[in-house]
Amino acid sequence: MDGQLGHPGPVTPLRLGVADAGEVLTLQRAAYVTEARAHGDLDLPPLLETLEETRTALAGLSWGLRESGRLVASVRLTVTGPVAVIGRLVVAPDRQGFGLGGSLLRFAESAAPAEVTLFRLFTGSKSVGPLHLYARHGYRETHRTPENNHELVHLEKTRIT
Repeated sequence: MDGQLGHPGPVTPLRLGVADAGEVLTLQRAAYVTEARAHGDLDLPPLLETLEETRTALAGLSWGLRESGRLVASVRLTVTGPVAVIGRLVVAPDRQGFGLGGSLLRFAESAAPAEVTLFRLFTGSKSVGPLHLYARHGYRETHRTPENNHELVHLEKTRIT
């Protein structure tokens, strides 16, 4: 932070690891409550994920943003050949709307291994903020799938080198 409440200064993404699992899980749950309410489904996978599942996921590629030591955003990247799946891009509710999600998304794309040529992700059909964010960053809808009582919107973006 630059010292003014609500005005983020430059923040550098940091690699997250297994030791960050508790903090990541807390952030994730706080961030997904809004999405759960929008979709009328409190059983979204990010809200049900266990600490052990978070630890396992963080053994892969994951990054976060910290402000004054506090984890305020995180993202995961799963790479299979030329495809990278971006997952669990979350921002603390009180820090949403300040560009942290977009900054971390761009960083994850740039940090992906060179062989990655396609990025994929998904979000709920009622996740208006995330859908706008992904569209602004060049993601295009490919299809939708049913998930409990709502729809998931699948998006992708070709890597520009």
